[in-house]
Amino acid sequence: MGRVTERRRVIRIRDGAVSTRPDTLVAEEPLEIRLGGKPLAITMRTPGDDFALAAGFLVSEGVLASAGELANIVYCAGATGEGGSNSYNVVDVRLADGVPVPDITLERNVYTTSSCGLCGKASLDAVRTTARWPLDTSPDTPVRIEPATLSALPDRLRAAQRVFERTGGLHAAALFTTDGELLDIREDVGRHNAVDKIVGRALQQGQLPLSSCVLMVSGRASFELVQKAVMAGIPVLAAVSAPSSLAVDLAVETGLTLVGFLRGTSMNVYAGEHRLALSAAASTG
Repeated sequence: MGRVTERRRVIRIRDGAVSTRPDTLVAEEPLEIRLGGKPLAITMRTPGDDFALAAGFLVSEGVLASAGELANIVYCAGATGEGGSNSYNVVDVRLADGVPVPDITLERNVYTTSSCGLCGKASLDAVRTTARWPLDTSPDTPVRIEPATLSALPDRLRAAQRVFERTGGLHAAALFTTDGELLDIREDVGRHNAVDKIVGRALQQGQLPLSSCVLMVSGRASFELVQKAVMAGIPVLAAVSAPSSLAVDLAVETGLTLVGFLRGTSMNVYAGEHRLALSAAASTG
């Protein structure tokens, strides 16, 4: 397995003084995901939780929805072609008997980067995969969360980021209860990979749909992250930065509660405000 961090020599300049020192960097390596032996996607990721990442990716693609649909995930031996050595950078996902294997590689080029996530999807229709668990959009939904609880999540997320403290170069995704209890956290150079690792671990543990949870991400809220939340049955997505216009459109369309610019006691609610315990006197103007 590749290491989560690596050491590199740097020249440090501070107030005109020059010195050399080792620096700790987050590792970034490619991971090829195969489905039934057939190449499906390549993503740049931080090594670790690779099986969960692959499983979570397939949840967002609508291929998997439960642990029973997954036979196994293995590293492909000899992936480097150098004397049969294993790079641990190629995984093969096998579906359980009777689970259809979609031919999604013929419809679009599936390539991901650590910065932007899935790229090359042919159209909006191609990424609007039908959700297995439509979100409850009723105003009487039992999922309710206090704004004060949301306000505490960024600090709890940062406090749990172990690798970030050593490198300063990782995104994180965390799963919380509506009372603010931390359930799981994953780190990666790609925010989309961190979410896939969260969702994939939940699938492996038979916890989908995550219908009573809040997903908190360390960066912006893209269309893809909204899609991943919806496909996992997560009703609330909160981000410390801005959402995109397409992310807001999808959140409104699916009934997801989308919160952005979550910093201190301030936040913007872009969709699904019915899940927030807001004061009756709150302005709607």
